Amino acid sequence: MRKKAEILESFAPREALNTFKSFYLVGIGGAGMNGLAKMLLHRGYEVAGSDSTASAVTAELATEGIQVRTSHSGEDIRNDQAIVLSDAIDLKTSPEVARAQELGCPLFRRSQLLGWLLKDKKILAVTGTHGKTTTTGMLGAALTAAGLDPLIVVGASVAQFGGPIKEGSGPYAVVEACEAYDSFHDLDPFIVVLTNLELDHVDFHGTYESLLDSVVRFVSRIPFEGCLVFCADDPGARDVAAQFNGRKLGYAKKAFEETAAGNEEASFGNRSAENNEIKLAVPGEHNRLNASGALIAAVQTGADVSKAAQGIAAFTGAERRLEVKREGPIVVIDDYAHHPSEITASIKALKSRYPDRRLVVVYQPHLYSRTADLMPQFAEALSEADRVILTDIYPAREDPMAGISSAVIAELVNKPVEYVPSRHLLPAHVAAQTKPGDLVVGMGAGNISEFVPSFLRELDRSGPLKIAVVYGGDSAEREVSLHSGLQVAAALKTHGYEVRLVDITDLLLSRGDVSSFTGANRPDVAFLAVHGTHAEDGAIQGFFELLHIPYTGSGIQSSAIAMDKRVTKQILEVAGLPVPRGQFVTSADQPITIKTPLIVKPNAQGSTVGLSFVKEESQVKNAIRKALQYDSAALVEDWIQGMEISVPVMGDKALPPVEIAPVSGFYDFSSKYLPGATEEVVPARLPQHVLEKAQAYALKAHQTLGCNGATRTDMIVDGEDPVVLEVNTLPGMTGTSLLPNSAKAAGISFEALVDWIVQDALRRHGAKT
Repeated sequence: MRKKAEILESFAPREALNTFKSFYLVGIGGAGMNGLAKMLLHRGYEVAGSDSTASAVTAELATEGIQVRTSHSGEDIRNDQAIVLSDAIDLKTSPEVARAQELGCPLFRRSQLLGWLLKDKKILAVTGTHGKTTTTGMLGAALTAAGLDPLIVVGASVAQFGGPIKEGSGPYAVVEACEAYDSFHDLDPFIVVLTNLELDHVDFHGTYESLLDSVVRFVSRIPFEGCLVFCADDPGARDVAAQFNGRKLGYAKKAFEETAAGNEEASFGNRSAENNEIKLAVPGEHNRLNASGALIAAVQTGADVSKAAQGIAAFTGAERRLEVKREGPIVVIDDYAHHPSEITASIKALKSRYPDRRLVVVYQPHLYSRTADLMPQFAEALSEADRVILTDIYPAREDPMAGISSAVIAELVNKPVEYVPSRHLLPAHVAAQTKPGDLVVGMGAGNISEFVPSFLRELDRSGPLKIAVVYGGDSAEREVSLHSGLQVAAALKTHGYEVRLVDITDLLLSRGDVSSFTGANRPDVAFLAVHGTHAEDGAIQGFFELLHIPYTGSGIQSSAIAMDKRVTKQILEVAGLPVPRGQFVTSADQPITIKTPLIVKPNAQGSTVGLSFVKEESQVKNAIRKALQYDSAALVEDWIQGMEISVPVMGDKALPPVEIAPVSGFYDFSSKYLPGATEEVVPARLPQHVLEKAQAYALKAHQTLGCNGATRTDMIVDGEDPVVLEVNTLPGMTGTSLLPNSAKAAGISFEALVDWIVQDALRRHGAKT
C-alpha cells in the first residue's frame, strides 16, 4: 500500500526505465507482477525477482528461466538492475529496498513498468470502483473475437486468456486501470471505460472529492481522437463525465442489446426468446452493464459489432468473479466482492441464477479503513443472503482500529449469522453445517481466497475415520504411555480406522510441525493415550482445543482439577464423599500434624508416581523429598488400612470394581505396571452392597468433577466403607491396566472399549461420524 508522499519521493520517473536491460521484481509471484515478468522476458530483457513463498506461479516462472528467490533478502540484486515493487511492499522494512538504496538502484512501481511496456500501444483503460476486472476481460474478449489481437492485462487470472495477461500483436492494449494509490496515472489512456465511482480506498484518497479529482485528472489525459465511455446510470460516473470536455459516450443497461442490434447482420443463437435479450455467460444485471460499456468501447476501435458482441457474450469470467468452482448437490462459488455495492450485486446475481438454493455467504472484510466507514452498509448488503458467516478483517498492512471488527458487522446483520474469528476454522465449520441444496460463496478480497479450495477438500473428506493415537509425553509415566498407545492403536485398526501414532513430545519439541493436525488431512479425533503431567492436567486438552480437534477423555477444567489431588479432595468432600485426612506441603521441613502410618505422594502426578508408604516418623521427611522430586507440592495423608479398589466409569455407567492385591503388599509404581506384581480380582471380593456403594461413589466423583469419557476412581475400603483417594481422567490402557480388566468383566472387549471411547469423544464434540 502506498502513501502519496512516498509515491512522489521514493520512485524514479517512468522514463528512467529506458536505460535498463535488467529488472528485479519484488513480489514477483503476485497476480499483477508475474505477468509483467513474462512480458519483460518475451521482449528480451533479463528478469529476476523474489517473493515471500514458493507457489505454482513462482515454479512456472522458474521453468521459463526466470530466477526467483522465495524469500525476501536483497542478496541477488545488482547495481545495473531496475527494482520494481508491487504496492504491497513496505519501503521501510523491505530488505530488497534497503539493498537497492545501498547500491543506488532506482525504485519503480508495478504500474510504472506496465505503462512503460505499453507506451507503443493505444491503451483502452477500464477503471471504476467496481467491475473493472470483468469489464476488462469482456473488452479484451470483444477485440479478440473481432480479430484485432489486443494485448490484454487483467487484474486476475482469466482462463480464456491463459492467465492475467494475454500477449497480442495488434495496436490496442486493454488494461485494467486501478484507481487505488493513483496507479492508473502511470498509464497513457486512449479510451477510458468508467464503470462507476463511489468512495473506496479511503486509506489513500480520504474523501470522495479527492477520489473524484484523481479520476478526472486521469480521464483528462485522453487525447482528442479518443473518448470516455461511462455508465450513465451511475452518479459517480456522471460526476466525472460532467468535468470531462472531450468526446464522451454514456451507456445504460440496455445498451448492449441496442448496440448489437445496430448491426443488421448481427445474429445470436443465445438470444432469449421472451425478451430478445442476449444471454451472457456470466450472471447478474451488473454484468449486463459491464457488457454494455465493453461493447461501446470496442465499437470505438472499429471492431465488427457482431463479432465483438459475440465475444462478450461468450466471456466466461475471471478468477474469483462469481467463479463457479463446483456444481452439484452443493454449489460452491468464489467471489472477490469486497464493497457493499459489490456484495449486493453478487448476491442478486446468484439468487437470480440459483433461485431455489439456500445462499450461505462466507465473508471476510478487507481493510480496517474500508470497513470503518461502511459497517452498516456491509451488514445491510450481507443480510440479503440466507445465512452469513463472518471471519476477521483482512488488514493488509493496516494496524487494527479500535472498535472496528467483523463482530460489529455480525451484530447488525438481520439474518442467521455467525462470527468465526479465525479463517482457518472456516472450511470445517461451514462443511459441518452445509447440506444438499445449499449455495456456498467464499467472498472477499483478502486471504479468504484460500477458503473455497480448502472447503472443497473438506467436502471431499472420505474414507475411514482418521484417528491420531497420542502417546509418549514428558511425564514420569512416559514409558507406560508408549505401551498404552501401541495397544490402543492395534485395537483401533481392527475396526478399520486409519490410525497413526503421534509422540506428542517429539512432535512439539523436536520437529515443531503440527501441519498433520490441520487442514483436510487432520485426524477426526485424537485418542489421548498419555498419562501424568501435561497429559491428565489439561495441558494437552488445551492443545487440541486450540486445534479444534475432538479428543478423548475429560476437558481442560475437569482434567486440571482431577490432577490436583488437594483440590479434588476438597471438592469431593463438599459433595459428601469420604476422603482421607491429609496435609498439603511444599517442603520436607514443614511440621506434619498427621501421625504415622502415612502415605506421601506428589500432589499432581499419576496415582503411583513418587508414592511412599511411611510407617515410622523418621521416614516422613525422606518420603516428602521423594515426592517433591516429581512436583512442587506433596500430600501427606492417613494410611487407611483396607482393601484397595478401583472403579472405572464409562460415561454414565460405573463398571465392576477391581480389587488390587499387590504381591508386595504395597501398590506402588512397580506393582501397578510390572506384569505379575499385582493380582487384580474383578469384581472385588466385597459384599454386593459395598460394591454398589463404591460404584455410586465413583459415578458421583466422575460427575462432580465434570469428567467425560472413561475415568477410574481409586478407593480404600475400610470394613464396609469406601474412602475416595483420587480420580484418574486418562486411565492406563496396557495389558495390566485396571479399566480394560474391569470392562472385560462387564463383557466389553478391549477393542469395543477403545471404540466406545472414540465414539464418545465424537459425540461430545459434536463431530460428524
